[in-house]
Parts: sequence; C-alpha cells; structure tokens
Amino acid sequence: MAKNQNKKRSKKKVVLIVLLSIIVLLIGGWWALVVNIYNENFDISGNSYEPLMLRVEDFEGLECTEFSFPSNKGQMLAGYLYESGDAQHGIVILAHGFGDGGHNSYMDVADYFARNGYYVFAYDATAMDKSEGEGLGGVPQGVIDLDHAISFVESSTDIPDLPIVLFGHSWGGYCVSAVLSYHPEVKAVIECSGFNSSPDMFESGGKSQAGDAIYAMTPFVRLHERFKYGRYAVNTAMDGFDTTDAPIMIVHSADDDVIGIEYGLDKYYEKYKDDPRFTFIRFEDKGHNAILNDPENTYKDEFNAGFDAWLETLDYDYKAAENKERFIKDKAAYITEHLDHYRWSHRLDEDLFARFLEFYDNAVK
Repeated sequence: MAKNQNKKRSKKKVVLIVLLSIIVLLIGGWWALVVNIYNENFDISGNSYEPLMLRVEDFEGLECTEFSFPSNKGQMLAGYLYESGDAQHGIVILAHGFGDGGHNSYMDVADYFARNGYYVFAYDATAMDKSEGEGLGGVPQGVIDLDHAISFVESSTDIPDLPIVLFGHSWGGYCVSAVLSYHPEVKAVIECSGFNSSPDMFESGGKSQAGDAIYAMTPFVRLHERFKYGRYAVNTAMDGFDTTDAPIMIVHSADDDVIGIEYGLDKYYEKYKDDPRFTFIRFEDKGHNAILNDPENTYKDEFNAGFDAWLETLDYDYKAAENKERFIKDKAAYITEHLDHYRWSHRLDEDLFARFLEFYDNAVK
C-alpha cells in the first residue's frame, strides 16, 4: 500500500511539474510575442516626409536657432529655438507626437506662440529626424527626452531665463504631463489628445487590430517597460499633475480614434473636474491629428482631392510591389510641383490657440 501511494504521489509531482513547465513556457512565449510586437511598433526611427515638411521661410518673421543636447544614453538630440519679434513672456517647450519624424509638423504651433510673445523650444525625440539613436526604444523614452530638454533649457546660457510652460500633442501630451514628476517648477501645461499611462498608447492603438486580446498583452507591456525604463515607465500623467501646482489644460475630441478620450480627458475630468487648476476643452468631432486645425480650412481636402485625381491618371498599378520605387519618386514630384506650402503651413485653429495663449499669459504673470 505504501509503495502504491508513493508511486501515486510521484506521478502527481511529475504531472504538476509538467503542467507548471507548460504554463511557464506559454507565459514566456506570450511575453516574448508581446515584446516583439511592442518593439516593432515603438522601437523605431522616423524621418519627416520631405515633400510635406514645414519650412521656416513660410512663416513671416520666424527665426530658428539650432542646438544639440544629450539625452539619457549620451545620444545627442536636435533642439530648435524659435522666435519672432519681441519674446518676453516665457518659453514654450514643445513635445511632438509619435510617428512621421520629429517636431517639424508642429512648426506652425511654434510660429503661433513665437509671434505672440514666447520663445518656443522644440526638439526631435531619440531616433527621430536629426536626433541620434538607432531606435526610439519605447514610449517612456519620450518622457526621458523631455526631462533632458527642460534641464537643457534651464541650464543653457544661450537661452533666456524665462518662465517655462509645456505644450504636447498625443504622445507629447502624455510626456508633458508625466514629466511634471521631475519638473514641478513648470508654470503651465497644455495637453492635447494625450493619455495617462505609457501602456495606454499600446492599448488604445492596438484595440482595432488585436481586439480583446490587447487586454491580455497590456500587463506584459507594463513589465517590459518597467524593466527597461524603471521609474520613467510607472510615472503617469496624473502623478505629474499631483506633483505640481501648475495650471493644466486638457484638450481632447470624443471621436479620437487614435487615443480614445477614455484614456485622457474623461479619466482626468472624473478626478479633477472640481479642481480650479484644471481647464477642460472637449470637442466632439475634431479627431486626433486635426484637433489643432481650423475645421473651416479646406486646403488639405482640396489637395488630397487633386492628388486622388492624379492617381487615376497613372498608367501603372501604383500599389504593385514592382512599381513601389517608381511611385515614390512620382508622388514626391507631384507634391513638390502642386503643394502650396504657405496654405499647407497655415491651417491652425486660431480661435483655439487664442485660448491657449490666454491660458499661458495668465500662468506666467
């Protein structure tokens, strides 16, 4: 009897060990898969598309001085100080969104604040446009780069010593909020279309592709970022808000299909709606990328309509792999010939930006 019981116990142990091994392998395999998907989406480099890049010369009176400064691993980041006329109120540090290169697509934002009494310091994040790095690494790198950008502005003898305010859109919106945990001295923050925690960007952007499986991936994203970035990975936007006394403006649109409003404004409104430091601007139909643009300005639609008509005239299948290089050249040539750079560069919602300006002016008085 004793031998039989020992054999049964031994078999149970073997079965248990096998089951545990299978579970460990499954979890390890899932973790590896999630990290691979994460890296494919976020450990990237990016360059602005040259034919559509904004140009300093298209903004009357705008001047730009280039700088370089180190980030966390010694990689040198490209910085740009914009000014136009007399700038006396403060310095807007601008954190750009994710994808399509660095800060270039926000040059119109820099121009607006520059011609209304502010210096603007923008920069290209790690591995974007003129900044060094083989790849970005991950979402928290944005907070790290902004942390170093603020410290550079504060310490540089070539940049005026003025009150600092922050402006960020999308990924940049998260960065300007979370970085407050390290720079509570900032005087004000405008956060547009952002999110609260680093994995929110993976989750919100991935739901349309992965469905409910995205919720099984997010915990492993958190672990991956925690191991890779330490404290920078766990600091949320609300951690930043709670670290400072600075006024905060949150802007988001309910139809945002890139960063859902539930990851940003709705979450913040629930906690801070009665806090006088917070100003909330909620749109219903301005989307994500167009939230800063004038909805009455139709130039982008006009240009796209012309581009679509041009596509119909091509005598080859531009979607075919063998025509890829040919189409890249033809597309660039078409844009170069037909794009009205001035109209392309002046599409901001000036009424919205007048509210932004008043918010900053009140904060730096």
